[in-house]
Amino acid sequence: MDWSALFSAMSSAAMLGWLVLILAPRRWHALGWLPRYAVPGAIAVLYVALMGAYFASTGGGFGSIAEVRRLFESDPVLVAGWGHYLAFDLIVGTMLAERLDRAGVSRLLQAPVLLTTFLFGPAGWLLGLITEAAARFAGRRAVEA
Repeated sequence: MDWSALFSAMSSAAMLGWLVLILAPRRWHALGWLPRYAVPGAIAVLYVALMGAYFASTGGGFGSIAEVRRLFESDPVLVAGWGHYLAFDLIVGTMLAERLDRAGVSRLLQAPVLLTTFLFGPAGWLLGLITEAAARFAGRRAVEA
């Protein structure tokens, strides 16, 4: 198996999901399936297959940093781990986009939140929560005025 090619294919699929999430109009519900279900679902299938086939043979685990390092010395498990990041960040990005839509945050302001989530997962999630809270606070202040 060409692990570099699989790594690149998963990365390209995730990038397509992010582009749809950030750029496509939300009213195009059929396209919403791509970042919400299709891309993370395909990556999840690959993840399960790779971890099922290669995890036990690595001699690694999750009990210590040394065990985790041993896991990622295996190219198939490293590719699976990368898929884990790609899928979960896209899932989180999709949920953030839906929350920000409901809070009335413009797509222009959502773009940096989603880009940060794509590149730096937890930092983007935190930025998204702060952006949502600020939008809801501003909305309440406008109603009170």
